Amino acid sequence: MLGKIKIANILVDSIPYIKKFRDSIIVIKYGGSAQQNIELKENFAKDIILLYMLGIKPVIIHGGGSKISSMLETLNIESKFINGIRVTSKEAMKVVEMVLSGDINRELVFFFSHYGIKAVGISGKDASMFEAKPKDFDAFGYVGEITKVNIDVLMKLLNDGFVPIISPIAFGDNINHPGFNINADSVACEIAKAINANKVIFLTDTKGILDEKGELIATLTPKNAKKYKDSSVITGGMIPKIDACISCIENGVKKVHIIDGRIPHSILLELFTSNGIGTQIINEQQSKS
Repeated sequence: MLGKIKIANILVDSIPYIKKFRDSIIVIKYGGSAQQNIELKENFAKDIILLYMLGIKPVIIHGGGSKISSMLETLNIESKFINGIRVTSKEAMKVVEMVLSGDINRELVFFFSHYGIKAVGISGKDASMFEAKPKDFDAFGYVGEITKVNIDVLMKLLNDGFVPIISPIAFGDNINHPGFNINADSVACEIAKAINANKVIFLTDTKGILDEKGELIATLTPKNAKKYKDSSVITGGMIPKIDACISCIENGVKKVHIIDGRIPHSILLELFTSNGIGTQIINEQQSKS
């Protein structure tokens, strides 16, 4: 009986959050163990179904770093990173697009469709959804930065009840250009800004943002996040993620969450419980209220 009462209390606790987020758009960056472990995949699919049934409109952006690295290694193509960004040669770009759009995206669409989600797989090339420019060609090669998000197709899909699953690839500036590999964290942020999303959630393989002692930081503002970055508390692959978080908050997104995707149903725990489980990034005004 105590167990049933606890479940009932959890459901009651979630009511204000369900009311708050209904009809809102939530952008989710899907990666890490949650994308590779079959059980976590199933839990993620069920979480998206629940969000969908509650009237929330999820937009999913996926990465695929481990699969890309594995394929590049198999093909003896050099793979290196600078501050968490994959340096992408013309040869590597073909592999990146093949893995992201031709393998992972198709697999996710099938997987989510199997669980009853009306999923549609697209990339930034479809309907020229992303316009991009080189990030720094001399340093990163065919790594791009989004200059514009054309939201017409995206909003059409959302309004027609579909869940877009997006691979982070964009066209180049001419017919012979191989395209741009764009950091998925950055894509999530740019889409969220363009469609005025309520919030962005990053699924990671860490508890969230950790301080110099390795303890979880429950709440951050852009100002404090920059301090942790400048003092090298935030390093490596977390740098592009925190840069994306800061950009989101500074451009009107209400809240950004970095949560541990290794925890089953981590999205539901973060959205619909009072304490949450990861790090939330909010603006200065919210932090004082």
